[in-house]
Amino acid sequence: MFFSLNQVTAPQLGFVEFLELAKRVGCDGVELRNDLNRSLFDGIDPGEAGAMARDLGLRVVALNHICAFNSWPPEQSPSARGLLEAAVACGAEAVSFTPRNDGIGCANGERQANLRIAIKTLLPLLKEVGMIGLIEPLGFMTSSLRSKAEAVAIIDTLDAKEHLKIVHNTFHHFLDGEGELFPDHTALVQISGVVNDTLTRSDMRDEHRVFVDEHDQLGTVEQISGLVAGGYRGPLSFECFSPDVQESDSIEEGLKGSIEFIASHLRATAA
Repeated sequence: MFFSLNQVTAPQLGFVEFLELAKRVGCDGVELRNDLNRSLFDGIDPGEAGAMARDLGLRVVALNHICAFNSWPPEQSPSARGLLEAAVACGAEAVSFTPRNDGIGCANGERQANLRIAIKTLLPLLKEVGMIGLIEPLGFMTSSLRSKAEAVAIIDTLDAKEHLKIVHNTFHHFLDGEGELFPDHTALVQISGVVNDTLTRSDMRDEHRVFVDEHDQLGTVEQISGLVAGGYRGPLSFECFSPDVQESDSIEEGLKGSIEFIASHLRATAA
């Protein structure tokens, strides 16, 4: 296991500054995003961007993300192909897929059928470029894919485990209320905490997601411990959307403190 940093945690930083921050706080990987209202890699050539990360000893654990992937008709697959090609060029280890999240396609039967169609459409592209796809269920009630169990079932049915894994997002796992962990199917764990203890589960939103500390309401360290006990050894990637984090002047100190908090808990659990 190792720590990684998702670009949304520090979106105000330029690409090079972001890589340097990840290196300084002790991360070994980064998640890069295509939804920061600017060019992917800040317009740097994908191959050069990947080389810059590797020169700092950083793995590009994922390129994040293909949005609403389970509502895309097959004719839109060239858009997916473009992001996959960028991922290959920069040396990313995976591309993540997020589901539609507007309350459409949520009905039982409909959502499973849409997911199956999407996987069958995208699987040949993943095989063609030799890339791993990461499906990230979202725990919001408006999400058309909330359950990791549903994703895992269809991945297994289509014998797609070699090319499709899941993202365990500690925030969305808590929102969904799904108790089961799937360490064998998990290739990325995205971590964040919610420290506002006045919020109900249904009140929690992305803007509440901060660094994990002793006040976390999500049971993040317990989730991580459960995954580790099940054999997970992949990245733990900070994905914090709160403006309190994104706009903080002490983001470096906050990251270092959260890394130490989580690492010390894991050391105590392993002892």
